[in-house]
Amino acid sequence: MSPRHAFPESSLEEPNAQDSTPIFQRIKDYLAGEIASGRWKEGELVPSEQALVRQFGVSRMTVNRAVRELTAEQVLVRRQGAGTYVAPQKYQATLVEIRNIADEIRARGRAHRSQLRLLREETASEELAAAFELAPDAPLYHSVIVHFENEAPVQVEDRWVNPACAPHYLEQDFGAITPNEHLMAAAPLQGATYAIEAQPAPPEVAAMLAIGAGQACLVLRRRTTSGGQVASVATMWHPGHLARFTGSV
Repeated sequence: MSPRHAFPESSLEEPNAQDSTPIFQRIKDYLAGEIASGRWKEGELVPSEQALVRQFGVSRMTVNRAVRELTAEQVLVRRQGAGTYVAPQKYQATLVEIRNIADEIRARGRAHRSQLRLLREETASEELAAAFELAPDAPLYHSVIVHFENEAPVQVEDRWVNPACAPHYLEQDFGAITPNEHLMAAAPLQGATYAIEAQPAPPEVAAMLAIGAGQACLVLRRRTTSGGQVASVATMWHPGHLARFTGSV
């Protein structure tokens, strides 16, 4: 095994009294961190489960759970009979590129501004806790921002953020920067999943977009990961008559 695959010699079966993070999650965070840092490259073979068991001093079941979850999240890929490898970083080729809306608007030669409507800490509902893989009632940061293009509202960004990934989120001036800009710096993107659907605008969203309640919107729901954790879950509402999503593969 090469030196850069060496692990701490101390056992993780006896966690530090101040660290309540489950053992499998600490192994998962370590593996994801090696990939996110660039020390382990796309397509590179990672240590076997047996090697991880020996190096971390934990059970095979614990290691298997960490590897299995990273495989499900497409951070790792298993090849039968060949081992486990760093998966292709598919977020680089998603149909909807992770871009800053302010940059998109300015690239069209138009003016961007944003209006902060909500910024506070809240407790996770069961649905959000499941999305973030956290315990129910875990603290989350919540922001709602309206983005304008030449003074016309073009997006309502309803975003939930994991404080562990962006601890200073509530301190940001979101009139000067966007959540995307802050999160790209605080929690570098590891991966993303998304869905696009047409939905009627609920009254509160319609009011912020200056459209009629029930009018068609294109809705982008996106979940991003960073360092092996879910960093952000966002819902972006766009007036149907103005929005268009483009991309390439």
